[in-house]
Amino acid sequence: MLGELKKETIENLDGSRTEFEYIEPSEKVLEALFRDLFEQHWGEITFGPCVPGAVFEIRLKERPPKVTISDGYLTVDTGPWHFHLCLGDNKGAANAELARQRRVEKAAFFHDIREGQGCVSGSWGLRLWNGNAEQMITIFFPNPYLNAEQRRQEPDWSKLALWNQLREKYGASI
Repeated sequence: MLGELKKETIENLDGSRTEFEYIEPSEKVLEALFRDLFEQHWGEITFGPCVPGAVFEIRLKERPPKVTISDGYLTVDTGPWHFHLCLGDNKGAANAELARQRRVEKAAFFHDIREGQGCVSGSWGLRLWNGNAEQMITIFFPNPYLNAEQRRQEPDWSKLALWNQLREKYGASI
Protein backbone atom coordinates (compact mmCIF):
# COMPACT_ATOMS: atom_id res chain seq x y z
CA MET A 1 0.00 0.00 0.00
CA LEU A 2 0.94 3.64 -0.06
CA GLY A 3 2.23 4.10 3.48
CA GLU A 4 3.35 7.69 3.81
CA LEU A 5 3.50 8.36 0.07
CA LYS A 6 1.09 11.18 -0.75
CA LYS A 7 2.84 13.17 -3.49
CA GLU A 8 5.52 12.23 -5.96
CA THR A 9 7.17 13.77 -9.03
CA ILE A 10 8.51 11.47 -11.75
CA GLU A 11 11.05 12.54 -14.37
CA ASN A 12 10.00 10.89 -17.66
CA LEU A 13 12.37 9.63 -20.36
CA ASP A 14 11.36 12.46 -22.72
CA GLY A 15 12.33 15.14 -20.19
CA SER A 16 8.76 15.86 -19.09
CA ARG A 17 7.62 15.52 -15.48
CA THR A 18 4.53 13.99 -13.93
CA GLU A 19 3.33 15.11 -10.52
CA PHE A 20 1.14 12.57 -8.70
CA GLU A 21 -1.15 13.20 -5.72
CA TYR A 22 -2.22 9.83 -4.36
CA ILE A 23 -5.65 9.13 -2.94
CA GLU A 24 -7.01 6.26 -0.89
CA PRO A 25 -7.60 3.33 -3.28
CA SER A 26 -10.49 1.87 -1.28
CA GLU A 27 -13.63 0.59 -2.97
CA LYS A 28 -15.73 3.17 -1.10
CA VAL A 29 -13.64 6.17 -2.20
CA LEU A 30 -13.14 4.99 -5.78
CA GLU A 31 -16.79 4.06 -6.29
CA ALA A 32 -17.85 7.53 -5.14
CA LEU A 33 -15.22 9.17 -7.37
CA PHE A 34 -16.18 7.12 -10.45
CA ARG A 35 -19.88 7.76 -9.86
CA ASP A 36 -19.05 11.49 -9.71
CA LEU A 37 -17.07 11.22 -12.95
CA PHE A 38 -19.41 9.02 -14.98
CA GLU A 39 -22.82 10.06 -13.61
CA GLN A 40 -22.24 13.81 -13.20
CA HIS A 41 -19.30 14.78 -15.45
CA TRP A 42 -19.39 12.14 -18.22
CA GLY A 43 -19.49 14.75 -20.99
CA GLU A 44 -16.42 16.62 -19.72
CA ILE A 45 -13.87 13.81 -19.43
CA THR A 46 -11.81 11.70 -21.80
CA PHE A 47 -10.76 8.23 -20.66
CA GLY A 48 -9.22 4.91 -21.62
CA PRO A 49 -6.02 2.93 -21.41
CA CYS A 50 -2.87 5.04 -21.56
CA VAL A 51 0.28 2.96 -21.84
CA PRO A 52 3.57 3.54 -23.68
CA GLY A 53 2.78 3.42 -27.36
CA ALA A 54 -1.02 3.52 -27.07
CA VAL A 55 -3.51 6.07 -25.76
CA PHE A 56 -7.25 5.52 -26.16
CA GLU A 57 -9.11 8.86 -25.88
CA ILE A 58 -12.76 7.91 -25.41
CA ARG A 59 -15.42 10.59 -24.95
CA LEU A 60 -19.11 10.14 -24.29
CA LYS A 61 -21.40 12.53 -26.17
CA GLU A 62 -25.01 11.37 -26.13
CA ARG A 63 -25.97 10.24 -22.63
CA PRO A 64 -24.48 9.28 -19.29
CA PRO A 65 -23.49 5.65 -18.86
CA LYS A 66 -25.04 3.36 -16.26
CA VAL A 67 -22.67 2.78 -13.31
CA THR A 68 -23.05 -0.32 -11.13
CA ILE A 69 -20.89 -2.32 -8.73
CA SER A 70 -20.95 -6.05 -8.06
CA ASP A 71 -18.46 -8.38 -6.36
CA GLY A 72 -15.86 -5.61 -6.19
CA TYR A 73 -16.13 -4.70 -9.88
CA LEU A 74 -17.38 -1.30 -11.03
CA THR A 75 -19.08 -1.47 -14.43
CA VAL A 76 -19.54 1.59 -16.65
CA ASP A 77 -22.09 0.65 -19.31
CA THR A 78 -22.66 3.00 -22.26
CA GLY A 79 -25.19 0.70 -23.95
CA PRO A 80 -23.26 -0.52 -27.00
CA TRP A 81 -20.14 -1.27 -24.89
CA HIS A 82 -18.94 -1.30 -21.28
CA PHE A 83 -15.86 -1.69 -19.12
CA HIS A 84 -15.10 -3.11 -15.68
CA LEU A 85 -12.64 -2.02 -13.00
CA CYS A 86 -11.86 -4.13 -9.95
CA LEU A 87 -12.14 -1.62 -7.08
CA GLY A 88 -12.71 -3.98 -4.16
CA ASP A 89 -12.66 -7.56 -2.98
CA ASN A 90 -13.51 -9.97 -5.77
CA LYS A 91 -14.91 -13.09 -4.15
CA GLY A 92 -15.09 -14.82 -7.53
CA ALA A 93 -11.29 -14.85 -7.92
CA ALA A 94 -9.66 -18.30 -7.90
CA ASN A 95 -7.39 -17.31 -4.98
CA ALA A 96 -6.36 -14.39 -2.77
CA GLU A 97 -3.27 -13.55 -4.86
CA LEU A 98 -5.29 -13.25 -8.06
CA ALA A 99 -7.85 -11.05 -6.25
CA ARG A 100 -4.99 -8.80 -5.02
CA GLN A 101 -3.50 -8.50 -8.50
CA ARG A 102 -6.84 -7.48 -10.04
CA ARG A 103 -7.78 -4.86 -7.45
CA VAL A 104 -6.77 -1.21 -7.64
CA GLU A 105 -3.70 -0.79 -5.47
CA LYS A 106 -2.81 2.80 -6.30
CA ALA A 107 -4.83 5.80 -7.47
CA ALA A 108 -3.58 9.31 -8.12
CA PHE A 109 -4.55 12.61 -9.63
CA PHE A 110 -1.74 13.74 -11.92
CA HIS A 111 -0.40 16.71 -13.81
CA ASP A 112 1.91 16.06 -16.78
CA ILE A 113 4.26 18.96 -17.42
CA ARG A 114 5.68 19.10 -20.96
CA GLU A 115 7.36 22.46 -21.32
CA GLY A 116 7.89 23.08 -25.03
CA GLN A 117 7.08 19.45 -25.94
CA GLY A 118 4.13 17.95 -27.74
CA CYS A 119 1.01 19.71 -28.93
CA VAL A 120 0.11 21.06 -25.46
CA SER A 121 2.18 22.01 -22.42
CA GLY A 122 0.51 19.58 -20.08
CA SER A 123 -2.41 17.38 -19.13
CA TRP A 124 -4.41 16.81 -15.96
CA GLY A 125 -5.98 13.54 -14.95
CA LEU A 126 -6.56 10.56 -12.72
CA ARG A 127 -4.80 7.21 -13.06
CA LEU A 128 -5.36 3.79 -11.46
CA TRP A 129 -2.88 0.89 -11.13
CA ASN A 130 -3.62 -2.72 -10.18
CA GLY A 131 -1.76 -4.99 -7.77
CA ASN A 132 0.86 -5.72 -10.45
CA ALA A 133 1.61 -1.97 -10.84
CA GLU A 134 -0.02 -2.01 -14.31
CA GLN A 135 -2.07 0.97 -15.43
CA MET A 136 -5.77 0.17 -15.50
CA ILE A 137 -7.34 3.41 -16.73
CA THR A 138 -6.51 7.06 -17.19
CA ILE A 139 -9.11 9.81 -16.98
CA PHE A 140 -8.16 13.10 -18.65
CA PHE A 141 -9.86 16.24 -17.37
CA PRO A 142 -10.61 19.33 -19.47
CA ASN A 143 -7.33 20.81 -20.67
CA PRO A 144 -6.86 24.59 -20.51
CA TYR A 145 -4.76 24.44 -23.71
CA LEU A 146 -7.50 22.75 -25.77
CA ASN A 147 -10.90 24.01 -26.93
CA ALA A 148 -14.07 21.89 -27.21
CA GLU A 149 -12.87 20.51 -30.56
CA GLN A 150 -9.53 19.50 -28.96
CA ARG A 151 -7.61 22.18 -30.88
CA ARG A 152 -4.93 24.40 -29.32
CA GLN A 153 -6.06 27.62 -27.72
CA GLU A 154 -4.71 30.26 -25.38
CA PRO A 155 -4.86 28.76 -21.88
CA ASP A 156 -8.25 28.95 -20.16
CA TRP A 157 -7.37 28.09 -16.55
CA SER A 158 -11.05 27.89 -15.55
CA LYS A 159 -11.08 24.51 -17.34
CA LEU A 160 -9.18 23.05 -14.36
CA ALA A 161 -12.17 23.61 -12.03
CA LEU A 162 -13.38 19.98 -12.14
CA TRP A 163 -9.86 18.56 -11.61
CA ASN A 164 -9.30 20.88 -8.66
CA GLN A 165 -12.76 20.21 -7.20
CA LEU A 166 -12.34 16.42 -7.29
CA ARG A 167 -8.74 16.56 -5.98
CA GLU A 168 -9.98 18.55 -3.02
CA LYS A 169 -12.99 16.29 -2.43
CA TYR A 170 -11.18 12.93 -2.74
CA GLY A 171 -7.56 13.88 -2.06
CA ALA A 172 -8.19 14.49 1.61
CA SER A 173 -9.09 10.83 1.96
CA ILE A 174 -5.53 9.51 2.39
